[in-house]
Amino acid sequence: MSGEFTINAESRTDLGKGASRRLRRLENKVLGIVYGGSDAPAPLTCATNEIAKLIQNEAFFTSIVDLNLDGKVQKVVVKDMQRHPAKDSVMHIDLLRVDASTKITMHVPLHFINEDICHGVKMEGGTISHALNDIEVSCLPKDLPEYIEVDMAGLSTGENIHLSDLTLPTGVESVALAHGEDHDLLVSAVNAPRGGGSEDDEEAATDADEGEAPAED
Repeated sequence: MSGEFTINAESRTDLGKGASRRLRRLENKVLGIVYGGSDAPAPLTCATNEIAKLIQNEAFFTSIVDLNLDGKVQKVVVKDMQRHPAKDSVMHIDLLRVDASTKITMHVPLHFINEDICHGVKMEGGTISHALNDIEVSCLPKDLPEYIEVDMAGLSTGENIHLSDLTLPTGVESVALAHGEDHDLLVSAVNAPRGGGSEDDEEAATDADEGEAPAED
């Protein structure tokens, strides 16, 4: 996605710990830096309330963002963000300049769908567990997806989904899978209900209750 989000920022020339504390506490600013491309890294500040509003939308983290820095607009993506350990407010934001012809690597969230009608849950009493909540992808900026869907509908208990089972948009590839088949990570699984067993186990338990030993093979 592109052009949906805008960060209005100003260049930061007053550096140092004292200045950082003043900007955060007295001027209510989020500190940041923009880097990448042919231009030098540039420290910046932006309004805390503006960033707080932007991060409420999940798509902000996987979109091409317009950075309006001192009146000059450039295309960026959010590469990292540091939050206050107690208040959960944003303290620092890292922005990467993007070029239309250069691939970028980004973490994209997974959206698990049809969990309520999953065969292993609805018909077999199983439970779903998630091993990953996002995956790292590589693509051109124009192909960056907002999220990737993981359809759980057809899975039975004991079955799972790996990275290689995901359907990625055209032009998007998994960074992990690019390193080989041994990096085909588990994404999600449908687990059998606790205490569940096979019919043979149930028959054996019934025989034991009736004082009969299970038949030997």
